[in-house]
Amino acid sequence: MKDTFSTYHPAVNFLYFALVLVFSMWFMHPAALCISLAGAFVWSVYLGGHKAMRFTLLTMLPMMLLAAVINPAFNHKGGTILTYLPTGNPLTLESIVYGAAAAAMLIAVILWFSCYNKVMTSDKFVYLFGRIIPALSLVLSMVLRFVPKFQAQLRVVSGAQRCIGRDVSNGSLLQRARHGIRILSIMVTWALENAIETADSMKSRGYGLPGRTAFSIYRFDERDRSALCWICGVGGFILAMWGAGGLYHRYFPTFKIAAWDAWSVSALLAYLLLCATPLIIDLWEDRKWKHLRYGG
Repeated sequence: MKDTFSTYHPAVNFLYFALVLVFSMWFMHPAALCISLAGAFVWSVYLGGHKAMRFTLLTMLPMMLLAAVINPAFNHKGGTILTYLPTGNPLTLESIVYGAAAAAMLIAVILWFSCYNKVMTSDKFVYLFGRIIPALSLVLSMVLRFVPKFQAQLRVVSGAQRCIGRDVSNGSLLQRARHGIRILSIMVTWALENAIETADSMKSRGYGLPGRTAFSIYRFDERDRSALCWICGVGGFILAMWGAGGLYHRYFPTFKIAAWDAWSVSALLAYLLLCATPLIIDLWEDRKWKHLRYGG
């Protein structure tokens, strides 16, 4: 499916991800964590399809359960003791709840970053920060591009080595290890040469020099202005409600959250709208496209 939110101005995309990532790590309120996790999961599935869903269910969910189980084994804080472990340490309700919350926060952040990598391409990042921090923006752009390029090149090298019988699937265990080391050596050499070539290419083009101009296809139009105002407005409202105590939470010594009053409910509704903003935009554009295409 076509992602409409990624066609917005890079400043809009970056501000949105900055807000949801900071809020996901900052607001440990259980309802806020559920909203962030659900929003990141649904949008990642929308962007990545069945592959993203399989990755989440087979990788992220076990990781979340593991983190939730491990925390009570090392964290023994809390006033509600359920039982005692064989080591003699208490197992508390607060440590279990905090472990689940920390695991949900971790998975939500990872999923938001997966969406970030699909929307905030390297050229958008360089466009935003190329003039402010040219060297760092180039390095970060290369890092963000490195993993997918490395995977693609690894498939090419492995296919070539397989054709001459030197893949990790050929020969005895010792021969497979040698073949793997050889492929790893080829990939390391390729990565270093690619980084040097990119740096030399950018230097020869005058990248980072004062007064250097750059071609850009991005234009800040009325649509971007409206989206930016919406994101800033909702983000500011959420911070105001947080300041008023609407997202108060406490895990130790006893578990306690803010009462379900107007401050709390309005903060969570605003947070839900913020996390769902890209999906709402995409679904609305899909509906408009289908209406124009099929006439109803």
